[in-house]
Amino acid sequence: MIVADSQSRDLKLDDPKLHDEAGRLAALHRYEVLDTPSEGQFDRITALVRTVMNVPMAAVSLIDSDRQWMKSCPGMPAQQTSRDISFCTHTIQKRDPLVVCDALMDDRFADNEGVLGSPYIRAYVGVPLATPDGYNIGSLCAIDTMPREFSPEQIAVLQSFAAIVVDELELLRIAQTDFLTGAVTRRGFVLEMEKAMARNRRGGHAMSLLMLDIDHFKHVNDTYGHPAGDQVLKMVSNTIGNHLRRGDTLGRLGGEEFGVLLQDMDLDSAQQTAERLRAEVEAAVTSHDPEIRVTASFGICALESGIRSTEEWLATVDAALYEAKHAGRNRCCIAQAIAAS
Repeated sequence: MIVADSQSRDLKLDDPKLHDEAGRLAALHRYEVLDTPSEGQFDRITALVRTVMNVPMAAVSLIDSDRQWMKSCPGMPAQQTSRDISFCTHTIQKRDPLVVCDALMDDRFADNEGVLGSPYIRAYVGVPLATPDGYNIGSLCAIDTMPREFSPEQIAVLQSFAAIVVDELELLRIAQTDFLTGAVTRRGFVLEMEKAMARNRRGGHAMSLLMLDIDHFKHVNDTYGHPAGDQVLKMVSNTIGNHLRRGDTLGRLGGEEFGVLLQDMDLDSAQQTAERLRAEVEAAVTSHDPEIRVTASFGICALESGIRSTEEWLATVDAALYEAKHAGRNRCCIAQAIAAS
Protein backbone atom coordinates (compact mmCIF):
# COMPACT_ATOMS: atom_id res chain seq x y z
CA MET A 1 0.00 0.00 0.00
CA ILE A 2 1.22 3.52 -0.81
CA VAL A 3 1.07 5.99 2.09
CA ALA A 4 0.35 9.56 1.00
CA ASP A 5 2.91 12.13 2.11
CA SER A 6 2.22 15.79 2.85
CA GLN A 7 2.82 16.76 -0.77
CA SER A 8 0.22 14.31 -2.08
CA ARG A 9 -2.25 15.46 0.62
CA ASP A 10 -1.76 19.04 -0.57
CA LEU A 11 -2.37 17.86 -4.17
CA LYS A 12 -5.64 16.29 -3.06
CA LEU A 13 -6.78 19.64 -1.73
CA ASP A 14 -5.53 21.60 -4.74
CA ASP A 15 -6.78 19.15 -7.41
CA PRO A 16 -9.95 17.47 -6.08
CA LYS A 17 -10.89 15.94 -9.44
CA LEU A 18 -8.00 13.53 -9.07
CA HIS A 19 -9.91 12.02 -6.14
CA ASP A 20 -13.47 12.35 -7.43
CA GLU A 21 -13.98 8.76 -8.57
CA ALA A 22 -17.70 9.13 -9.26
CA GLY A 23 -17.07 12.16 -11.46
CA ARG A 24 -14.17 10.42 -13.20
CA LEU A 25 -16.28 7.36 -14.05
CA ALA A 26 -19.10 9.58 -15.30
CA ALA A 27 -16.61 11.38 -17.57
CA LEU A 28 -15.32 8.04 -18.88
CA HIS A 29 -18.79 6.63 -19.55
CA ARG A 30 -19.87 9.77 -21.45
CA TYR A 31 -17.55 8.70 -24.25
CA GLU A 32 -19.38 5.35 -24.54
CA VAL A 33 -16.19 3.73 -25.82
CA LEU A 34 -15.75 0.77 -23.47
CA ASP A 35 -16.08 -2.62 -25.19
CA THR A 36 -16.19 -1.09 -28.66
CA PRO A 37 -14.23 -2.64 -31.55
CA SER A 38 -10.76 -1.45 -32.56
CA GLU A 39 -10.59 1.72 -34.66
CA GLY A 40 -7.88 2.87 -36.99
CA GLN A 41 -7.20 6.27 -35.48
CA PHE A 42 -6.28 4.78 -32.10
CA ASP A 43 -4.32 1.89 -33.60
CA ARG A 44 -2.28 4.36 -35.66
CA ILE A 45 -1.41 6.32 -32.52
CA THR A 46 -0.20 3.25 -30.62
CA ALA A 47 1.75 2.10 -33.68
CA LEU A 48 3.52 5.47 -33.77
CA VAL A 49 4.22 5.27 -30.03
CA ARG A 50 5.88 1.88 -30.46
CA THR A 51 8.05 3.24 -33.26
CA VAL A 52 8.99 6.55 -31.67
CA MET A 53 9.59 5.09 -28.22
CA ASN A 54 11.20 1.88 -29.56
CA VAL A 55 9.04 -0.35 -27.36
CA PRO A 56 7.31 -3.67 -28.07
CA MET A 57 4.02 -2.61 -26.47
CA ALA A 58 1.83 0.48 -26.30
CA ALA A 59 -1.76 0.99 -25.22
CA VAL A 60 -4.66 3.39 -25.01
CA SER A 61 -5.82 2.25 -21.59
CA LEU A 62 -9.12 3.23 -19.96
CA ILE A 63 -9.72 2.64 -16.25
CA ASP A 64 -13.24 1.53 -15.38
CA SER A 65 -14.52 0.93 -11.84
CA ASP A 66 -12.95 -2.52 -11.53
CA ARG A 67 -10.99 -3.14 -14.72
CA GLN A 68 -8.49 -1.78 -17.16
CA TRP A 69 -9.82 -1.96 -20.72
CA MET A 70 -7.65 -1.07 -23.70
CA LYS A 71 -9.05 0.59 -26.81
CA SER A 72 -5.80 -0.19 -28.62
CA CYS A 73 -3.05 -2.47 -27.33
CA PRO A 74 -0.65 -3.76 -30.01
CA GLY A 75 1.87 -6.19 -28.55
CA MET A 76 -0.22 -6.82 -25.44
CA PRO A 77 -1.48 -10.34 -24.66
CA ALA A 78 -4.91 -9.23 -23.37
CA GLN A 79 -7.30 -6.35 -24.00
CA GLN A 80 -8.57 -6.31 -20.42
CA THR A 81 -7.11 -6.81 -16.93
CA SER A 82 -8.31 -6.24 -13.41
CA ARG A 83 -7.80 -2.68 -12.27
CA ASP A 84 -5.78 -3.55 -9.19
CA ILE A 85 -2.81 -4.89 -11.18
CA SER A 86 -2.72 -2.12 -13.80
CA PHE A 87 0.11 0.39 -13.92
CA CYS A 88 -2.32 2.88 -15.45
CA THR A 89 -4.34 2.97 -12.22
CA HIS A 90 -1.32 4.71 -10.70
CA THR A 91 -0.95 6.98 -13.75
CA ILE A 92 -4.44 8.49 -13.40
CA GLN A 93 -3.74 9.51 -9.80
CA LYS A 94 -1.52 12.39 -10.90
CA ARG A 95 -1.19 14.99 -13.65
CA ASP A 96 2.40 14.30 -14.63
CA PRO A 97 3.58 11.25 -16.57
CA LEU A 98 4.35 8.14 -14.54
CA VAL A 99 7.81 6.80 -15.38
CA VAL A 100 9.03 3.40 -14.15
CA CYS A 101 12.53 2.55 -15.35
CA ASP A 102 12.72 -0.87 -13.69
CA ALA A 103 9.54 -2.36 -12.25
CA LEU A 104 11.44 -4.99 -10.28
CA MET A 105 13.17 -2.20 -8.36
CA ASP A 106 9.90 -0.35 -7.63
CA ASP A 107 8.04 -1.33 -4.46
CA ARG A 108 4.70 -0.58 -6.12
CA PHE A 109 5.19 -3.09 -8.93
CA ALA A 110 7.93 -5.58 -7.95
CA ASP A 111 5.42 -8.33 -7.11
CA ASN A 112 2.92 -7.40 -9.85
CA GLU A 113 1.79 -10.45 -11.85
CA GLY A 114 2.28 -8.51 -15.09
CA VAL A 115 5.91 -7.95 -14.11
CA LEU A 116 6.70 -11.45 -12.89
CA GLY A 117 4.67 -13.05 -15.71
CA SER A 118 3.26 -12.15 -19.12
CA PRO A 119 3.64 -9.52 -20.54
CA TYR A 120 6.81 -9.18 -18.37
CA ILE A 121 6.70 -5.42 -17.89
CA ARG A 122 10.04 -3.94 -16.79
CA ALA A 123 9.88 -0.33 -18.01
CA TYR A 124 6.77 1.80 -18.30
CA VAL A 125 5.85 5.39 -19.09
CA GLY A 126 2.24 6.52 -19.02
CA VAL A 127 0.61 9.89 -19.68
CA PRO A 128 -2.86 10.56 -18.20
CA LEU A 129 -5.73 11.02 -20.65
CA ALA A 130 -7.31 14.14 -19.18
CA THR A 131 -10.77 15.13 -20.41
CA PRO A 132 -11.57 18.79 -21.15
CA ASP A 133 -13.31 18.99 -17.76
CA GLY A 134 -10.23 17.71 -15.94
CA TYR A 135 -10.81 14.02 -15.24
CA ASN A 136 -8.13 11.39 -15.88
CA ILE A 137 -10.03 8.56 -17.55
CA GLY A 138 -7.02 6.46 -18.54
CA SER A 139 -3.58 6.71 -20.05
CA LEU A 140 -1.49 6.41 -23.17
CA CYS A 141 1.44 4.23 -22.24
CA ALA A 142 4.61 2.72 -23.67
CA ILE A 143 5.94 -0.54 -22.23
CA ASP A 144 9.24 -2.39 -22.53
CA THR A 145 10.29 -5.85 -21.37
CA MET A 146 13.77 -4.55 -20.45
CA PRO A 147 14.70 -1.90 -17.86
CA ARG A 148 15.47 1.42 -19.51
CA GLU A 149 15.38 5.20 -19.28
CA PHE A 150 12.97 7.40 -21.25
CA SER A 151 14.30 10.72 -22.49
CA PRO A 152 12.46 14.01 -21.85
CA GLU A 153 11.95 14.32 -25.61
CA GLN A 154 10.28 10.89 -25.78
CA ILE A 155 8.01 11.74 -22.85
CA ALA A 156 7.05 15.04 -24.51
CA VAL A 157 6.12 13.17 -27.69
CA LEU A 158 4.00 10.75 -25.67
CA GLN A 159 2.21 13.70 -24.05
CA SER A 160 1.42 15.11 -27.49
CA PHE A 161 0.03 11.77 -28.63
CA ALA A 162 -2.08 11.56 -25.45
CA ALA A 163 -3.67 14.92 -26.29
CA ILE A 164 -4.52 13.56 -29.74
CA VAL A 165 -6.17 10.50 -28.17
CA VAL A 166 -8.46 12.76 -26.12
CA ASP A 167 -9.24 14.85 -29.22
CA GLU A 168 -10.25 11.68 -31.07
CA LEU A 169 -12.49 10.61 -28.18
CA GLU A 170 -14.15 14.03 -28.24
CA LEU A 171 -14.73 13.75 -32.00
CA LEU A 172 -16.32 10.34 -31.53
CA ARG A 173 -18.63 11.72 -28.86
CA ILE A 174 -19.74 14.62 -31.06
CA ALA A 175 -20.18 12.43 -34.13
CA GLN A 176 -22.53 10.06 -32.31
CA THR A 177 -25.49 12.48 -32.15
CA ASP A 178 -27.82 13.18 -35.07
CA PHE A 179 -28.16 16.95 -35.38
CA LEU A 180 -31.82 16.97 -36.46
CA THR A 181 -33.43 14.46 -34.13
CA GLY A 182 -31.02 14.25 -31.19
CA ALA A 183 -30.94 10.47 -31.58
CA VAL A 184 -27.66 8.56 -31.77
CA THR A 185 -26.17 8.36 -35.26
CA ARG A 186 -25.99 5.05 -37.10
CA ARG A 187 -22.29 4.81 -36.26
CA GLY A 188 -22.94 5.43 -32.59
CA PHE A 189 -25.85 3.01 -32.58
CA VAL A 190 -23.77 0.21 -34.06
CA LEU A 191 -21.13 0.84 -31.40
CA GLU A 192 -23.84 0.48 -28.74
CA MET A 193 -24.87 -2.80 -30.37
CA GLU A 194 -21.25 -3.98 -30.22
CA LYS A 195 -21.14 -3.22 -26.51
CA ALA A 196 -24.46 -4.97 -25.92
CA MET A 197 -23.21 -8.08 -27.71
CA ALA A 198 -20.00 -8.04 -25.66
CA ARG A 199 -22.05 -7.72 -22.46
CA ASN A 200 -24.25 -10.59 -23.56
CA ARG A 201 -21.19 -12.78 -24.21
CA ARG A 202 -19.73 -11.97 -20.80
CA GLY A 203 -22.83 -12.42 -18.67
CA GLY A 204 -25.69 -13.79 -20.77
CA HIS A 205 -27.77 -10.61 -20.44
CA ALA A 206 -30.89 -10.56 -22.62
CA MET A 207 -30.80 -7.93 -25.37
CA SER A 208 -33.42 -6.99 -27.95
CA LEU A 209 -33.41 -4.78 -31.01
CA LEU A 210 -36.27 -2.85 -32.61
CA MET A 211 -36.20 -1.24 -36.03
CA LEU A 212 -38.97 1.16 -37.04
CA ASP A 213 -39.77 2.99 -40.23
CA ILE A 214 -42.22 5.89 -40.57
CA ASP A 215 -45.03 4.82 -42.87
CA HIS A 216 -45.60 6.80 -46.08
CA PHE A 217 -42.95 9.36 -45.14
CA LYS A 218 -42.37 10.30 -48.77
CA HIS A 219 -46.01 11.34 -48.96
CA VAL A 220 -45.45 13.72 -46.01
CA ASN A 221 -42.52 15.39 -47.78
CA ASP A 222 -44.33 15.55 -51.11
CA THR A 223 -47.52 16.98 -49.57
CA TYR A 224 -46.25 19.36 -46.90
CA GLY A 225 -42.60 19.93 -47.82
CA HIS A 226 -39.30 18.85 -46.28
CA PRO A 227 -39.47 21.26 -43.28
CA ALA A 228 -42.69 19.50 -42.27
CA GLY A 229 -40.96 16.17 -42.81
CA ASP A 230 -38.22 17.30 -40.43
CA GLN A 231 -40.90 18.11 -37.85
CA VAL A 232 -42.24 14.60 -38.20
CA LEU A 233 -38.79 13.08 -37.74
CA LYS A 234 -38.23 15.11 -34.58
CA MET A 235 -41.72 14.26 -33.29
CA VAL A 236 -41.19 10.53 -33.76
CA SER A 237 -37.72 10.69 -32.20
CA ASN A 238 -39.00 12.62 -29.18
CA THR A 239 -42.00 10.33 -28.79
CA ILE A 240 -39.88 7.19 -28.82
CA GLY A 241 -37.13 8.68 -26.67
CA ASN A 242 -39.56 9.86 -24.00
CA HIS A 243 -40.89 6.33 -23.54
CA LEU A 244 -37.60 4.45 -23.21
CA ARG A 245 -35.85 3.43 -20.02
CA ARG A 246 -32.56 4.86 -18.93
CA GLY A 247 -29.89 2.69 -20.55
CA ASP A 248 -31.88 1.98 -23.72
CA THR A 249 -30.63 3.60 -26.94
CA LEU A 250 -32.51 5.30 -29.77
CA GLY A 251 -30.61 5.69 -33.03
CA ARG A 252 -31.41 7.22 -36.38
CA LEU A 253 -30.23 4.64 -38.87
CA GLY A 254 -30.92 6.72 -41.97
CA GLY A 255 -33.76 8.71 -43.51
CA GLU A 256 -36.97 7.88 -41.67
CA GLU A 257 -35.62 4.66 -40.15
CA PHE A 258 -34.77 4.36 -36.43
CA GLY A 259 -33.37 1.64 -34.20
CA VAL A 260 -34.02 0.98 -30.51
CA LEU A 261 -31.62 -1.12 -28.45
CA LEU A 262 -33.32 -2.57 -25.36
CA GLN A 263 -30.97 -3.60 -22.56
CA ASP A 264 -31.80 -6.61 -20.37
CA MET A 265 -35.03 -7.29 -22.24
CA ASP A 266 -36.23 -10.61 -23.63
CA LEU A 267 -38.37 -11.10 -26.72
CA ASP A 268 -41.75 -11.07 -24.98
CA SER A 269 -41.02 -7.80 -23.19
CA ALA A 270 -39.54 -6.32 -26.37
CA GLN A 271 -42.75 -7.13 -28.25
CA GLN A 272 -44.80 -5.37 -25.56
CA THR A 273 -42.48 -2.38 -25.73
CA ALA A 274 -42.71 -2.21 -29.52
CA GLU A 275 -46.52 -2.30 -29.40
CA ARG A 276 -46.54 0.48 -26.81
CA LEU A 277 -44.16 2.63 -28.87
CA ARG A 278 -46.19 1.98 -32.04
CA ALA A 279 -49.32 3.24 -30.27
CA GLU A 280 -47.52 6.33 -28.94
CA VAL A 281 -46.30 7.25 -32.43
CA GLU A 282 -49.81 6.79 -33.84
CA ALA A 283 -51.23 9.13 -31.17
CA ALA A 284 -48.60 11.88 -31.59
CA VAL A 285 -49.36 15.09 -33.48
CA THR A 286 -46.98 17.66 -34.95
CA SER A 287 -47.27 21.40 -34.36
CA HIS A 288 -47.53 21.88 -38.11
CA ASP A 289 -50.65 23.63 -39.48
CA PRO A 290 -52.49 21.57 -40.52
CA GLU A 291 -51.43 18.98 -37.95
CA ILE A 292 -49.72 15.85 -39.26
CA ARG A 293 -50.19 12.36 -37.90
CA VAL A 294 -48.10 9.36 -38.92
CA THR A 295 -47.74 5.70 -38.08
CA ALA A 296 -44.70 3.46 -37.96
CA SER A 297 -43.93 -0.18 -38.65
CA PHE A 298 -41.68 -2.17 -36.31
CA GLY A 299 -39.39 -5.17 -36.58
CA ILE A 300 -38.35 -7.00 -33.40
CA CYS A 301 -35.36 -9.28 -32.86
CA ALA A 302 -33.89 -10.62 -29.61
CA LEU A 303 -30.17 -11.35 -29.52
CA GLU A 304 -29.78 -15.09 -30.06
CA SER A 305 -26.80 -17.40 -30.21
CA GLY A 306 -27.07 -17.62 -33.99
CA ILE A 307 -26.41 -13.88 -34.36
CA ARG A 308 -22.67 -13.32 -34.45
CA SER A 309 -22.33 -9.72 -35.68
CA THR A 310 -24.09 -6.38 -35.65
CA GLU A 311 -24.58 -6.66 -39.41
CA GLU A 312 -26.42 -9.96 -38.97
CA TRP A 313 -28.52 -8.58 -36.14
CA LEU A 314 -29.52 -5.53 -38.19
CA ALA A 315 -30.27 -7.63 -41.26
CA THR A 316 -32.49 -9.95 -39.22
CA VAL A 317 -34.54 -7.19 -37.63
CA ASP A 318 -34.73 -5.40 -41.01
CA ALA A 319 -36.35 -8.52 -42.48
CA ALA A 320 -38.97 -8.39 -39.72
CA LEU A 321 -39.57 -4.71 -40.45
CA TYR A 322 -40.04 -5.52 -44.14
CA GLU A 323 -42.62 -8.14 -43.14
CA ALA A 324 -44.49 -5.52 -41.09
CA LYS A 325 -44.51 -3.15 -44.05
CA HIS A 326 -45.61 -5.86 -46.46
CA ALA A 327 -48.43 -6.95 -44.10
CA GLY A 328 -50.05 -3.50 -44.18
CA ARG A 329 -47.88 -1.16 -42.04
CA ASN A 330 -48.55 0.27 -38.55
CA ARG A 331 -47.81 -3.06 -36.94
CA CYS A 332 -45.02 -5.03 -35.26
CA CYS A 333 -43.46 -8.24 -36.54
CA ILE A 334 -41.01 -10.57 -34.80
CA ALA A 335 -37.95 -11.81 -36.64
CA GLN A 336 -37.68 -15.48 -37.48
CA ALA A 337 -35.29 -17.42 -35.24
CA ILE A 338 -31.71 -17.86 -36.44
CA ALA A 339 -30.31 -21.32 -36.06
CA ALA A 340 -26.86 -21.45 -34.46
CA SER A 341 -24.31 -23.40 -36.48
